[in-house]
Amino acid sequence: MEKSYKKLLENNKAWVTLQSYNDPNYFKNLAEGQSPEYLWIGCSDSRVPANEITGTIPGEMFVHRNIANMVVHSDMNLLSVLSYAVEVLKVKHIIVCGHYNCGGVIAAMGNKQYGLIDNWLRHIKDVYRYHFLELDAIEDLEMRARRFVELNVIEQVHDLGKTSIVQNAWKNNQPLNIHGWVYDVRDGLIKDLEVTFTCIKDLHSVYHFEDKNAI
Repeated sequence: MEKSYKKLLENNKAWVTLQSYNDPNYFKNLAEGQSPEYLWIGCSDSRVPANEITGTIPGEMFVHRNIANMVVHSDMNLLSVLSYAVEVLKVKHIIVCGHYNCGGVIAAMGNKQYGLIDNWLRHIKDVYRYHFLELDAIEDLEMRARRFVELNVIEQVHDLGKTSIVQNAWKNNQPLNIHGWVYDVRDGLIKDLEVTFTCIKDLHSVYHFEDKNAI
C-alpha cells in the first residue's frame, strides 16, 4: 500500500520534468492566474477525467464534480463554485456532463439502502419521479438506465438556469451558455444532448427572478 501511494509522487516528478522539457515557462505561466472559458460540472467517477476527454489543458476548464453530476439548490459547495466561475472568472460555457453506467443513477433506480448517500440519491430519485412514465415504459433495464442518465443531465441544466447566479448574469448581458452532455465510457465519445440554455427565456417563467433592485 505504501509503494502505491509513493508512486503518485514519483509520477508527479516525472510529469513536472516532461512539462518543463516541452515548455520551460509552463509552470510560470500557470502561476500567473487562470481565465478558463468553461465550467465543467461532472460526476466524481474516476473514469471521467474532464480535461483528458475534452483535450483541454490546466487553466482552460474550471471543474466541479460530485456523485451523478447534480445541481442541488442547497449545495453550498456547488453554488460557491458556480458563483466564482460566473461572477469572477466570467466563464462563457457551463457544461453538465453525465456518463452512462453511472453508479449513482443506477443506485437511484432501486430501493436498496446505502447509508448517508441515500440523502443525496433522493435528489436523483426525484428526477425519476418526474419522468417515470417514460422510464417505466423502457423494459430493458440497461436502456432505461441510459435514458435516466440523459434525463438527469437535462434536469441539471434546468436547475442551473433556476439559480439567481445564472439569471443575474443573463440580465447583465453576460454571455453564458449552459449545455448538457453525456460521456460513454465504453467508446470514449461525448454525446451532445442538444439541450442548451442561453438566456432566461429558455427557462419556464415560474422560475424567473424579478430584478433584485426593483421596488
